[in-house]
Amino acid sequence: MSRETPIETVRLEPIPASRRRAIERSFRILCTTVSLLSVVLLVTLIGAILFQGLPRLSWNFITGMSSRDPSKAGILGALIGSALVCITCAAATLPIGVATAIFLEEYRPQRRWLNVLHRQLELLISNLAGVPSVVYGLLGLSAFVHLFGLFGTIQEPFFEIGVRRYHQYESEADDRMILIPAERDGAATAPVAGMTVYTSDLRSFALRTIDQDAPRVEDPKAARRTIRLGTVGSPTRRTAWYYLRLPFGYTVLAGALTLMLVVLPVVIIASQEAVRAVPGSLRAAALGLGCTRWQVVRSVTLPSATPGIMTGAILAMSRAIGEAAPILLVSGVLYLSSVPKGLMSEYTVMPLQIFQWADDHEREFADLAASGIIVLLVLLTLMNLSAVLVRQRAQRRLH
Repeated sequence: MSRETPIETVRLEPIPASRRRAIERSFRILCTTVSLLSVVLLVTLIGAILFQGLPRLSWNFITGMSSRDPSKAGILGALIGSALVCITCAAATLPIGVATAIFLEEYRPQRRWLNVLHRQLELLISNLAGVPSVVYGLLGLSAFVHLFGLFGTIQEPFFEIGVRRYHQYESEADDRMILIPAERDGAATAPVAGMTVYTSDLRSFALRTIDQDAPRVEDPKAARRTIRLGTVGSPTRRTAWYYLRLPFGYTVLAGALTLMLVVLPVVIIASQEAVRAVPGSLRAAALGLGCTRWQVVRSVTLPSATPGIMTGAILAMSRAIGEAAPILLVSGVLYLSSVPKGLMSEYTVMPLQIFQWADDHEREFADLAASGIIVLLVLLTLMNLSAVLVRQRAQRRLH
């Protein structure tokens, strides 16, 4: 018979109450000190930004465009660019993100190998949420800006719709240009008297021509409609609101789709948590009444999960509107003196505009960067508050 090893008894001495209280007090002081330091640093940073940026913050700054003159520079172009990119990103992200979350939570596979694949997909989505945003910028540069080179180049796109090409000529009036429609291959059309041409705002009229050595036209109205033969035109084009081309180039659409890659894992995870929080008893009751799986999702799961989904979506858009690294790669524009007018327009966003001002050697532009930071902080604060209000209102409606 084997001999049993005796078990040694270890006796622990109790910690004195005074020592426990001292440890607890020290830990509380440490946590309070760290918290106060964090708050003081944050308040100091915000105070410095307010002190530097508030004197330059005005209505003219909000409604002004980018300018080389600091006294005339504004943030309107970047503000509208951020809004267009954010709205387009939300329109592309929310349907895909919510649908993916519903599929992962409500339609779990029963077969073992499919269940393993399902878990791997969830793990992959969680890992994608932690990928640096600049990596998504590089992916967007190849996938959306250039479309992997499968559809020509940005300068010579493979496909375009909603564009008309012209050659513009200087009229006899110094302040007016005349547009003559180009040939199908883009070649210039020779000016001919009586042909239909257009003004810069695309109003049509009949063209008048004069010889190269003819005297100058004195009548201002006739001069605006007259081209001197031998005048060399330059190519230009006009696009419709539905203009689309492949590849997308450095446009609002490419930037929005790139940000979609950045925030899509966040939207999926937030929507999954919202769907997972719906009580199973609600689903069981609906199925017991004879509802199909889709009817349960449409009438029970989605309405109950809407507050969480909307909160996650708004917070994801808050992250998107503050991103600079991926947009820097897929925008290609730091200075823009016009407002983007569509999905195929060049654009810039507020973080890039702030970066450009902060990088300038003139002191006045640093003050403009602080003013831009204030505008961006106010916008992000409003978005976060709206997320809270939407959640509370939706929950109140459900109850």
